[in-house]
Amino acid sequence: MAGQNVGNSTVTKADIVEKVYETIGFSKKEASELVEVVFQELKKTLQNGEKVKISGFGNFVVRGKSERIGRNPQTGEQIKISARRVLTFRPSQVLKAMLNGEEYAHLKDDEDDDE
Repeated sequence: MAGQNVGNSTVTKADIVEKVYETIGFSKKEASELVEVVFQELKKTLQNGEKVKISGFGNFVVRGKSERIGRNPQTGEQIKISARRVLTFRPSQVLKAMLNGEEYAHLKDDEDDDE
C-alpha cells in the first residue's frame, strides 16, 4: 500500500484485506476475518468513549461537543446544533515525519510524549 495512495486514490478495507493476505499468507477468508475483528474492536472501543492509540500511527479520540447556536450560511438564520460526540485523529510525530519525507527513526523514542 505504500506509495499507492497518491493524489485522489483511496485505500479500502478490501485493499487492507488483500495486503494482509499477501503479506502474512492467511487465506483470503482468514485475512478478511482478521481485518474485520480489528475494525470491530476499534469501533467498540471508540463507541465506549475510550481513546485508541496506535504506536507510530496516532490517536483516535472521542470528544463531546455541547449544544450550541449556529447559523445557516445560506440564509443567516440561527439554528440550534444539538450536543454530539465527534471523532478526532491526531497523527503521531512518526507519521507526520513520514508524510513529509523526513527522517523519523529518532522520533520513535519521543512518540509516547505526543499526546
